[in-house]
Amino acid sequence: MTMSRRSLLGLLTAAAALPALAAVPNARAQTRSPLRIGVIGAGSQGGTIGRLWVRAGHEVMFSARDLDRVRADIAGLGGRATAGTPQQAAAFGSVLLFATPYDALPELGRTLAAELRGKIVLDACNPAPGSNNALSREAESVGVAEMSARLLPETRLVRVFSSVDATAIRASAGRSDDRLAVPLASDDEQAMQIAAQLVRDVGSEPVIVGGLAEGRRFQRGGAGFRVHTDAADLRRRLGLPEER
Repeated sequence: MTMSRRSLLGLLTAAAALPALAAVPNARAQTRSPLRIGVIGAGSQGGTIGRLWVRAGHEVMFSARDLDRVRADIAGLGGRATAGTPQQAAAFGSVLLFATPYDALPELGRTLAAELRGKIVLDACNPAPGSNNALSREAESVGVAEMSARLLPETRLVRVFSSVDATAIRASAGRSDDRLAVPLASDDEQAMQIAAQLVRDVGSEPVIVGGLAEGRRFQRGGAGFRVHTDAADLRRRLGLPEER
């Protein structure tokens, strides 16, 4: 039996997608093309999310102050996982995840300005609980998401992964239903949709809340902060319409 060129290409495309789908337990539809992602702050949060992205087929460069520790942590993930300085990770990624202490953002925004310009930045940073420094007070006042946008200017900022912890993200990656709801807020619709797919790629369920100003609803003290629930329940808590 002969096979048309169209059929052959279709089979090759499907076969190429299998490794990425098999890499994440109970994986559903994932990002159509692998992305290059820089993780700035590869601690518990950034490291967990970054590892799941690697297993979903993305190329990820992990960065932190202690690069020897980072290299040890990512050993065994394969060639899609590399380690580098924050500058290298920011230059490497078309999408960047910031998972650092909040107090580090002003300096990172200044030193990485050239590398960050025009890129999608996923902001998972939170002022420390009980912190009473000027930056934390201002962020709580104007909204953490909007403060992050000021500190990381000329980026396509999405507030995401800031209201859920690493343990909950890791647990959700192994489930086929009742997945962890992760709220998102951004003023950039395209960046928000890319971020939403990256949430799905780690085995969680995105819940789009609105623009950056709506990020207050899931910052510390908000109804959506660290509730670690499913999408339907999070929508009820935030007063969002049911998804159809």
